[in-house]
Amino acid sequence: MPRPRLYLMLAFHNNSDAPNPVVAELITILKRKGFQIEIGFAESLLLQPEALSAKHDLYILKSHTSLWLSLAGVLHFQGAELLNPYLACLATMNKIMTASRLHSAGVPIPRSWVTGDLQLLLSLAAERQLIMKPYDGRRGNGIRIVNEPRELASIPAPRRPVLVQEYIAGGDELKVYVIGDEVFAMRRPPSTNACSRPRRIALRCGQVSGLGLYGLDVVEGPEGPVVVDLNYFPSYRDVPKAATLIADYIEDYAKEHCPRLAVNQFAQEAV
Repeated sequence: MPRPRLYLMLAFHNNSDAPNPVVAELITILKRKGFQIEIGFAESLLLQPEALSAKHDLYILKSHTSLWLSLAGVLHFQGAELLNPYLACLATMNKIMTASRLHSAGVPIPRSWVTGDLQLLLSLAAERQLIMKPYDGRRGNGIRIVNEPRELASIPAPRRPVLVQEYIAGGDELKVYVIGDEVFAMRRPPSTNACSRPRRIALRCGQVSGLGLYGLDVVEGPEGPVVVDLNYFPSYRDVPKAATLIADYIEDYAKEHCPRLAVNQFAQEAV
């Protein structure tokens, strides 16, 4: 029986000193489990979209770049199995869609608005601090904090959609990482303490978004914890035994979602 074929869709960083240690360890563990691993950095490849075909049993979408996300869409519509699922990743990348979905599901998020005319924000900015986020932004890129109405005059009209939210200032911040039903909360400054409510909130985010490997940023607001960001397949740096837990999750996911793979195949290949 052939070994299960896994393709890791990774981000390419020109100035990265070293690969993510969690990913490096993850690859080692997956090979030990019997997976045949192939790695790809879309930005360093020359590909023909019309020539792509789903040749692997499972594609792991680790990268958040627009190029890999587009190519993941090509593979998805050819019937490829992706983790996290392509449509879930696509929707999560859109902060406007994510805010609406989370709010509708009862997940606490900041009050949110959208507009293409910043002058319509004047009355809101007079009452509260605002934070403006590109609808597809990551790593804090393009974020603007508005402390008072007159600051809006110095901000160019957005060329692309932005999500405007009430800025939650001064509260404790948690970086929350989820692997299936395992939740890890890292407090800033660093701490391993986590309370039950953020855990329930984190798992609810996964249920709503359709993600199994994801992270979220939580801020302690005046009325309790508030989710201010959600992303698929984060770095998992500093999460105890992250690579082992992710590898186990991938193995279980492959057994459940990849029809070609027999239930006992991994054990046979690893012997």
